[in-house]
Amino acid sequence: MERTPPPAQVMQMLMGTVTSAAVSAIARLGIPDELENGPKNVAELSEALGARPDLLYRLMRATASIGILAETSDGKWEHTPMSDVLRSDAPATLRDVATFFADDWHVRALASLDESVRTGEQAVDRIYGMPAFTYFAKNPEVAENFNRGMTAFSSIESPVIVDAYDFSNIRSLTDIGGGHGLFLATILERYPEISATLFELPQVVQGLAGGPLEQFGGRVNVREGDMFSSIPDGADAYVMKRILHDWPDRECNKILTACRAGVPDSGKLLVVDSVVPTDESFSPAKFMDLMMLLFSGGKERTAEEFHSLFAKSGWRLNRIISTQSPLSIIEGVPI
Repeated sequence: MERTPPPAQVMQMLMGTVTSAAVSAIARLGIPDELENGPKNVAELSEALGARPDLLYRLMRATASIGILAETSDGKWEHTPMSDVLRSDAPATLRDVATFFADDWHVRALASLDESVRTGEQAVDRIYGMPAFTYFAKNPEVAENFNRGMTAFSSIESPVIVDAYDFSNIRSLTDIGGGHGLFLATILERYPEISATLFELPQVVQGLAGGPLEQFGGRVNVREGDMFSSIPDGADAYVMKRILHDWPDRECNKILTACRAGVPDSGKLLVVDSVVPTDESFSPAKFMDLMMLLFSGGKERTAEEFHSLFAKSGWRLNRIISTQSPLSIIEGVPI
């Protein structure tokens, strides 16, 4: 079989930015929602969405070539399995992920990766004059898009993470930086004997009403605070999903040291993050690592880096458990 020439391979990669923009546009326009009740033609869609029919057709033609939407023999448009996950009410929706991927702060930051590599400066700091989380605090609509996107990620990842780990020996669990609580809710649904604390920033807690934790009532205690100032103590175990990768080692040590002070000697630390392979194989973690370089100054870590990080914070890395997702569960026990 003839191999694709290197220039053609590189061009395919470079066109990925346009592909991403097109998928985001499909989601932001709401086309998947409009097709939920059956196929429609371009005229019907354009009227419902307030879009120009000729340009809408060109957008859908492009995404259909990569499996998102399909045109029927009578000129109507219908769902494919991939466009279906861009519906707002899909069981594992990626609509909110597609939405924040096209937000201005995200696009501008990605376009300046070379500058961050030169200087070490985070992109949002350079572009907006403040760290990403400060920018979110000052721009609640942007923050809400981001938080909904993170919840969407969690809706896909949480079930397979809970499938991979046995929480049955844990009675009290504190989720640090658990967002709107979907991951914690998934654990509580599977393990009715667990009581839990969600520890989050005040602006995130404000968005919990009507969320996934409401059904658990008295089993969940919501605490507001800053994980760099103090962490609630007294839990059998602390869990944090996609938290440590946001921060450099010094800040991670503060969080993990505070967790160690808060658990009994029989306690556990459960870090849910990517583990970067050390060979040359493709891994989503290697590209997520570049996102951390841009947005937070954090990093994705190898197994050895997790060993070192844990040891400096009073924990011994006990084991790493793979899941049916890009994330692993890195389990620590007190030293």
